[in-house]
Amino acid sequence: MFEGMTSSTLLEKHPRLEDVMCSLDSVGKMPRGVSAEIRQAVALARRFNETVARPYALELDREMHEDPAFIPWDLVKEINRWGFYTAWIPKIFGGKGWNLGSLIPVVEEFCSECAGIGNLMGVEYFGMSVLFAGWNTRITDKICRDVVEGERSGEPCLIAGLVTEPGAGTDAEETELLHKAQVRCLARKVDGGYVVNGTKVFISNGHVSTWHISTAFEDLSRPAESMMCFAVRRDAKGFNFGRMEKKMGQKGCPASEIIFEDCFVPDEDVIINGEQIRKLRHSPKETAQQVIDFVVTLTRPGVGAMGAGVARGAFQEALAFARETEVGGKPLINQEWAQCLLAEMYANAALARLTYMECNHVTGLYGMAWMLNWKPLYYYMKAMPPSVLDRVMPFANRLQATQQAFRKLIMDWQKDEDARRASGWASLSKFAATDLGIKNCHLAVEFMGEAGIRHDHRAEKFLRDSKLLQIYEGTNQLNRLNLFKCLVAPAAPEAQVFEE
Repeated sequence: MFEGMTSSTLLEKHPRLEDVMCSLDSVGKMPRGVSAEIRQAVALARRFNETVARPYALELDREMHEDPAFIPWDLVKEINRWGFYTAWIPKIFGGKGWNLGSLIPVVEEFCSECAGIGNLMGVEYFGMSVLFAGWNTRITDKICRDVVEGERSGEPCLIAGLVTEPGAGTDAEETELLHKAQVRCLARKVDGGYVVNGTKVFISNGHVSTWHISTAFEDLSRPAESMMCFAVRRDAKGFNFGRMEKKMGQKGCPASEIIFEDCFVPDEDVIINGEQIRKLRHSPKETAQQVIDFVVTLTRPGVGAMGAGVARGAFQEALAFARETEVGGKPLINQEWAQCLLAEMYANAALARLTYMECNHVTGLYGMAWMLNWKPLYYYMKAMPPSVLDRVMPFANRLQATQQAFRKLIMDWQKDEDARRASGWASLSKFAATDLGIKNCHLAVEFMGEAGIRHDHRAEKFLRDSKLLQIYEGTNQLNRLNLFKCLVAPAAPEAQVFEE
């Protein structure tokens, strides 16, 4: 019966234990203080929801519907006042240094009331992840301290990430697809910097951000081998805002068009370019994919958390409706069919949360910011007074040696299987949780009948907000293929992914 079944054959037929037991591995490896930080951060987000988000969510949705060019500056300032824009900036760059594992549950909490407001807060860290992915400590320190100063002064300094182009959306997140994309954002080397021309679209928080962290290409005929990344301020010559998108959902977070017209970017604002990439261990194409994966392994579970948030929000509205509604002289909450449907909705929200929490464990162990969870460094950062770090780290972060050390530790030393595991689980969380989120929103609208399509009952808003979650950070179709590439294909080496 077992003839020919070697141990290696058996392993090929099952997922690697390391791929499916990261939550167990994290019990001993992660600092004990992380769970307490998550509870504290979620409690703060819940207070924000009660005092700011829920009372304002429907009004903001109406304002943006009536005037798509409306910019919610007062809300941006309020989020800034509560400290959410600096909370997850590491202390070595001037921030509060909350553990990144607490960010994603906070995103769920925000989105359980309004995904637009959740994105207005959370997408700040998409821009920050693009900034961090090149591990240029000098410019990262400069921009992060601008954000911290914006909190102190009461004038928010936000960061936007610029990746999507008119002809390159999902394709821009896989180097194997870049040759099919119509990328047009060209960075031409000149004395002292680069001249950039091109357009970026669907840029969340574009119109409210001060710093814009953008990808571009030094050779449009070979985009996968010539990707670079730079930072540009909104007041730079040649940087222009185009239209604001008219959105079906998540209206509270503006989506912008950004146009570069002979925009000069000095060398000091280049995060990583071809010359620097060629000094690293991987090939330029492999490094480009590594940089992309550094970003999406943080942001895709964030979108999964948004899916869990709308799933929970839709469930909560359906539950409230069932408690206050009678059908046939009997409370709806006491009818068996309603109880079964509400139980299914509760399960969908819980399952969505489990996917992003498992991914949280994966990224905490193997992702771009794994070093922040290394126990000696974690407790050292907790114990060190910010005033001491603020005197020392700006100087240290400007040193070429610091940048080289971080790139060696994070980029050159990353194991291929660790990168694969983190990327695969990020995709799993993204498509599974957002599909569950939109399913719950459909169920809520149908369950509530005519009330479900009334704006004041919120269910239809959750449904409008949820659709976008299946599209950005790579469509759910792309994320299924990425999961196959990262977690399934290693057991089927004959498989060819992204091949026509």
